Amino acid sequence: MTSTITAFERSPDGGKGLARDTRVRWALEEAGQPYDVRLVSFAGMKEPAHLALHPFGQIPTYEDGDLALFETGAIVFHIAERHGGLLPEEANARARAVAWMFAAVNTVEPPILDLQTARFAEGDKPWSQERLPLVMDRIRARLDQLSTRLGDADWLDGAFSAGDLLMVSVLLRLRMSGILDEYPNLAAYVARGEARPAYRRAFAAQLAINAPTTG
Repeated sequence: MTSTITAFERSPDGGKGLARDTRVRWALEEAGQPYDVRLVSFAGMKEPAHLALHPFGQIPTYEDGDLALFETGAIVFHIAERHGGLLPEEANARARAVAWMFAAVNTVEPPILDLQTARFAEGDKPWSQERLPLVMDRIRARLDQLSTRLGDADWLDGAFSAGDLLMVSVLLRLRMSGILDEYPNLAAYVARGEARPAYRRAFAAQLAINAPTTG
């Protein structure tokens, strides 16, 4: 049975791959699994039918038979566990890959999202210019640690895994800020993720939905 995911009818990022459905698309592409996409408008995300799938009215969701999931990390974890290619076979390596999945969404992503909030949602507040350097410092503290751990390795723990998929997806949110350029090994790490054929397919699929229409 082909799974179905939900995605923005019109993504706020205009198809730059930052919407979280791209992470799920990427995981499915890495696993070689076909999938359908149901597009949801911002209004539709708050309607009962969608709230039954995602109680917080967000995307993506994942449906496969009688299973319905929300939360990107949980969806990617499910795909990685059910299909090959995203988690190592060896038990300890598998556990470490899962730890990196949690690290990406629980430790590295929150200060990055805080930066977006500080710039776009709070940019007009009188205290925003004082808060922004503090947010940037928190991001750099995490990147310092991540950069040290990665070193000159291609991936976080041996071969590419779901941990790398989520970490690269999180770090991509920093590209426009220029902070990532301060860490050449992390910038190269992200570029390796983007160069993977599965990521390219996922990105192209998300971009196709948001491409401007002509005529």
